[in-house]
Amino acid sequence: MKIGLIQTRTPATQAAALAHVLPLVREAAADGARFIATPEGTNVLQKDREALLPLLVSLEDDVVVAGLRDAAKALGVWILIGSALVKREDGKAANRSALISPDGAIAATYDKLHMFDVDLPTGETARESATYEPGARAVTARAGDLKLGMTICYDLRFPALYRALALAGAEVMTIPAAFTRPTGAAHWEVLMRARAIETGAFVLAPAQGGKHEDGRGTWGHSLVVAPWGEVIASLGHDEPGVLIADLDLAAPAKARAAIPNLVNARPFAEPAALA
Repeated sequence: MKIGLIQTRTPATQAAALAHVLPLVREAAADGARFIATPEGTNVLQKDREALLPLLVSLEDDVVVAGLRDAAKALGVWILIGSALVKREDGKAANRSALISPDGAIAATYDKLHMFDVDLPTGETARESATYEPGARAVTARAGDLKLGMTICYDLRFPALYRALALAGAEVMTIPAAFTRPTGAAHWEVLMRARAIETGAFVLAPAQGGKHEDGRGTWGHSLVVAPWGEVIASLGHDEPGVLIADLDLAAPAKARAAIPNLVNARPFAEPAALA
């Protein structure tokens, strides 16, 4: 199956974000992709909490989500909105991935489970928990022949989540991201390959890249990893663009038969804490 990953440099308003991402989605569809995935924060990126929160609306009311739903229907493709930053029903904010079917319907949603709260050696800080309410459930979904495990960015660092998704039948892990440049340079590819190897699944990682309007820098380097751990497609830069790859949907079963770690795992007693 041919898939497309969209690498963006999302602006700080929804109207500009839609104008930015739509041509890339159309390019991927023109190149034959039947499943197209965008990065984390596809609808808006604004690191100033006070500036961001007034912009957020519900998933159904967001203009970028509406535009991509229209595009999915017009193009006859599946679109995974890697995440949209939206207002929840209770008024809190969520970092929410949305799977759009070829008829334009919202087929599944997933709210990011793990919040990136960190003080980096560069002096950059992040406090996602100050803005977003974390999700409470892992999500699998079907997109045609693809069996998806839906995750977002920092989730990448929690392998137990991917094991649970694989045991639930997921064969394609979606990891849309807006990775920082220091952590991207150090960990991006190796962690993506590790998650693929551990689960015997494809990893699709569409990314934000470059210097954004709000001042942040993101790593880019969108990539596709096969279940055996090899990178089968990569942009290799931080500019906006489209990455196309063909997925052999028999590959997850072959990898899991060769390395049956999902079924060989055994329960064990927790170790004593070291003083």
